[in-house]
Amino acid sequence: MKQRLLCIFQQRVFFLIVLLSVVLSFSAKAEVEIDKVYHPYVQPFERELEVRSFYTKDNQDELDGNQKYQFAAGLSLTESFNLETYVIGQKLSGEGFKIVSFEIEGQLQLTEQGEYWSDWGLLIELESEREEKVWGIAAGLLWEKEFGSWATTANLFVDYSFGSDINDKLESAFRGQLRYRWMPQFEPAVELYLGDEANGMGPVLLGSQRFGRQKLKWELGVIFGLDNETPDQTLRALVELEF
Repeated sequence: MKQRLLCIFQQRVFFLIVLLSVVLSFSAKAEVEIDKVYHPYVQPFERELEVRSFYTKDNQDELDGNQKYQFAAGLSLTESFNLETYVIGQKLSGEGFKIVSFEIEGQLQLTEQGEYWSDWGLLIELESEREEKVWGIAAGLLWEKEFGSWATTANLFVDYSFGSDINDKLESAFRGQLRYRWMPQFEPAVELYLGDEANGMGPVLLGSQRFGRQKLKWELGVIFGLDNETPDQTLRALVELEF
């Protein structure tokens, strides 16, 4: 009986989060970026190296050809907490590549996988701009539920930016993913990104391959803009080595 009541409570909390995130995403002036959908899991005592890249294609000259790169190194400090540091660079159309910001990210796994009706995690990010006195701190609630061969993942982020070179602002964002767990090396998915200045949706392929104690993970997808403020297409790729 207690387990059933907990499952009902988790279901209601999840649907409330989805509803709240959609409302916030369309009401807040959020500069949402196409990035990745986080899963609420931490691999105990693992190290990882990660590279993400993003390329935008758009009929508007100021967005066409923009590129962004994220280089990360991470370490699981405990069985449920992971810490990563990022160096973020970009190459705007007609300009050269440059480092624009640095970030530190902590992820906490709140529940054991499969222990309850759904799985939960928490993400905290702190980012500093390299050339401007701008800071950003974000908190993200991570949720995932498996239905047979399907897995549904949702992220709700709230971000606060501050500093002498920016007007303080509070933003929100929603990211979602529906994934078919066909085989570890090939998992097709659809992702959704919601925000006031970026709304996108598109197909993504995910996969992983283990080599002894090492594991190589990859993601490749294209997100299509759903409004005029979002690039027509954003090609995103990710490669991660866990060891």
